[in-house]
Amino acid sequence: MNQEKALKSKKNLLRRHFRQIRNSCDIYHDAIVNRIKREIVAPISASSKLGFIGLYWPLKGEIDLRVLRQQFQVALPVADGHGTMTYRAWNEVSLSPDACKIPAPSEGASLNPTDLSVLLVPGLAIDEVGIRLGYGGGYYDRLRAHQAWKSVPAYVVLPSDCLSLDPLPRDSWDIPFNGSISEIGLRLSQAQTA
Repeated sequence: MNQEKALKSKKNLLRRHFRQIRNSCDIYHDAIVNRIKREIVAPISASSKLGFIGLYWPLKGEIDLRVLRQQFQVALPVADGHGTMTYRAWNEVSLSPDACKIPAPSEGASLNPTDLSVLLVPGLAIDEVGIRLGYGGGYYDRLRAHQAWKSVPAYVVLPSDCLSLDPLPRDSWDIPFNGSISEIGLRLSQAQTA
């Protein structure tokens, strides 16, 4: 139990540290959106039929990707408050707070993993093997624990100052992401599997 408390404490310290860094990097928002269009969406679009792009509703300090909705089919996550999350199409349906109080599509069926071409995920930091430091809810890890969802390429969206050269603390359920996208471009993770 002491080991679990120490890991949780270390993660909380890192969350505060990287949140301060991320919140001071708002000058990179437009550059990151342009990198996403050029380095993630354009290659998928050119190579096959582009499905939905899984976005997120931006919280304070997160990169706002809602502009992608003007050009592409997008989906937003919907959390149930008990650790389960799915995606729904964000078209003309109204948004209402999900169980975590984050705006999400209030209507429509859950999308299948095969409906999405890519997941763009917020985070506070990511290390070289793809371990993401999030907010502690574990929603993305539980979603990506299912093989069908794990097969959807998933990239953490954050400023380059939040790319950790040191390994981040890792719980047994943390699943590495495919990489990250920042104002300096796409960075693939060294590890693609947990």
